[in-house]
Amino acid sequence: MRTLLRRTGAAAAVTVAAAVLASGCSLPDATEAEPETTTFPFDGDVLDVQADGTPTDLVAADRGDVEVTRWIDTRGDPDVTSAWSLEDGTLRLDNSCSGVCVYDDRFRVEVPEGVRVLRDGEPTDLKGE
Repeated sequence: MRTLLRRTGAAAAVTVAAAVLASGCSLPDATEAEPETTTFPFDGDVLDVQADGTPTDLVAADRGDVEVTRWIDTRGDPDVTSAWSLEDGTLRLDNSCSGVCVYDDRFRVEVPEGVRVLRDGEPTDLKGE
């Protein structure tokens, strides 16, 4: 049964990609999207970033809050739902959709210098700037 599900999922992905290309549209590219930015007050020592597998750059910055920038590029009219929140030291970043969705997304999180950052509960390194 797992093999059938994998093949069905792969076939659906190929079908969606073929339909997008045949319609004259290119595949979504988050690097081309308009960024959206928000900041969250933060005074803790540890930040756990949970982004559900979405590419997320974590950067140490000279700031006192947490700044999140997201890029989402869609094709067609997918029902993409976005949510971001910071509560009790956990930053949740989520983009999800229902039905057949064609989108690309990414995040960038600037964290105050000296804060220990976890990615999905596991230690991670930050990029410096």
